[in-house]
Amino acid sequence: MNELKHIAFIMDGNRRWAKKRGLPVAAGHRQGADTLVNIAKAAKKIGIKYMTVYAFSTENWGREQSEIDTLMGLLRQYLDGGFKELQENNARIIFIGERNMLASDIVEKMAKIEADTANNTDVTLCVALSYGSRQEIISAAQKLAREVLAGQLKPENIDQAKFSSVLYTAGIPDPDLLIRTSGEERLSNYLLWQLAYTELYFTPTLWPDFSESELKKIIDEYNERERRYGKS
Repeated sequence: MNELKHIAFIMDGNRRWAKKRGLPVAAGHRQGADTLVNIAKAAKKIGIKYMTVYAFSTENWGREQSEIDTLMGLLRQYLDGGFKELQENNARIIFIGERNMLASDIVEKMAKIEADTANNTDVTLCVALSYGSRQEIISAAQKLAREVLAGQLKPENIDQAKFSSVLYTAGIPDPDLLIRTSGEERLSNYLLWQLAYTELYFTPTLWPDFSESELKKIIDEYNERERRYGKS
């Protein structure tokens, strides 16, 4: 059996879920946010220690302004209280991404949640917000370049461990399993370095309909796989 510590999610399908029901896009995003809380609680109950979710990509800034405003409004609501249930369930909550692209009040709320949950130990929920993996890798390369220029680091001492230590996910183990909902089968600029040997699972279920029972089913299938890491 594979030891499963970390599941990453691409939470896809909120807009299609709303459209199928003749509802505004905002309704799909609200339902998707509720699903996130429910799945995080389920992951904790199952014994998963880390869960990383793709909440908003750097490319999402190209969407219609009305949808961006809706998403940012919903984010503010959850930062003000929507994550409270997870906090009370001993979940540590952290955020990764380009914070400089977010409004200052949102950044302040994120920092407060991180501080308030820093000592929680049952599960770590890592929320990728205004995140793009290529930009993360570029930022890491720039950090290392500055260390080299300052004489603090020799180029030949840059290895995988050192590179990982300057990514947004420093200190978090790479995902064992990636689940993408809604039937799409691509990575969409998400955790490209971290997913090098991650097992992938694509489900047609739209994210707002994703459930604890389906999560358990996918984990059961994962446990039947043999992870070889390129060794055989």
